[in-house]
Amino acid sequence: MKLVVVSAGLSAPSSSRILADRLTQAVTSQVAGADVSVTVVELRDLAVEIAHNLVTGFPGPALREALDAVTGADGLIAVSPVFSASYSGLFKSFFDVLDKDALTGKPVLVGATGGTPRHSLVLEHAMRPLFAHLRAVVVPTAVYAASQDWGAEGLEQRVERAGGELARLMTGLAAARPAPVEWGDDVIPFERQLAALRVE
Repeated sequence: MKLVVVSAGLSAPSSSRILADRLTQAVTSQVAGADVSVTVVELRDLAVEIAHNLVTGFPGPALREALDAVTGADGLIAVSPVFSASYSGLFKSFFDVLDKDALTGKPVLVGATGGTPRHSLVLEHAMRPLFAHLRAVVVPTAVYAASQDWGAEGLEQRVERAGGELARLMTGLAAARPAPVEWGDDVIPFERQLAALRVE
């Protein structure tokens, strides 16, 4: 089972990456009976390739690898710092260059970090609508961490609850995934099927 983590933090280390790591731990510890491979995508390292892709329409090799990882994931964690009361431009630009159908039906856990609790609604007025537009399945609990939340009561409980929701969605969807269809010699060409329906 593949879990991809997209972090849009700009510093190293960043509070967004720290939150992303905690959410990842919460998900992997609650996935029952499956090995989870985790791929972390640091958007800071892809900023130049994202800008080039927006201008040229072609991703560079590192960006192509990140886009393929997100497309092939069984679940996604997406965390952004808050800039001007919304997700960062780098975060939005990455999802702008992602194929419009890549997240259809994919379970997503959203998180954000900021300097004040006043920005916590960014999860509901910006991030959740973005992923709803991309037809992803966003888990009910989104996690916002303000500066004073680190080490305070409540953040760990929200992280664990959100991680459990994503873990359950990932395992449920993986179990329900249909087996690949094996096409044999008994497939009737479409033209013959249409001909059989023709009224004489």
